[in-house]
Amino acid sequence: MLTLEAEDVYALAPYAKTLGVVFEEITAARVQARLEHDLSLSTVGGGLHGGALMGLADVCAAVCAALNGPAGAAPATVESSTHFLRPARTSVLATARPLRLGRNAVVEVDIHDAEGELCVRVTQVMTAVKPKTS
Repeated sequence: MLTLEAEDVYALAPYAKTLGVVFEEITAARVQARLEHDLSLSTVGGGLHGGALMGLADVCAAVCAALNGPAGAAPATVESSTHFLRPARTSVLATARPLRLGRNAVVEVDIHDAEGELCVRVTQVMTAVKPKTS
């Protein structure tokens, strides 16, 4: 089974580090990562921008799919459904869990604020892409 550390993710997907994603747990059953509230990531009213929240969810879903996917394949998002339930005006914690595994994995990501309130729910379909060989 594939194992990943935060530094592996940052090397494979530098956007995760640029966004400020900090991993707290990386296992096949659950990926948890935090995104600190920062004014540079906020929108009108001081809440975290939807794009930042979606980026966090996508990174977590991809890591979860990679840990559960075929060896040597990389995850690619083919579908994403995001439900914004309330503004996130604090730092947030994302939790990704696999719902269905296989060549196309379905991963659900919940994003909670510092008070534990559910702010965003994302469901993503990820496909496994084998690298091209020369």
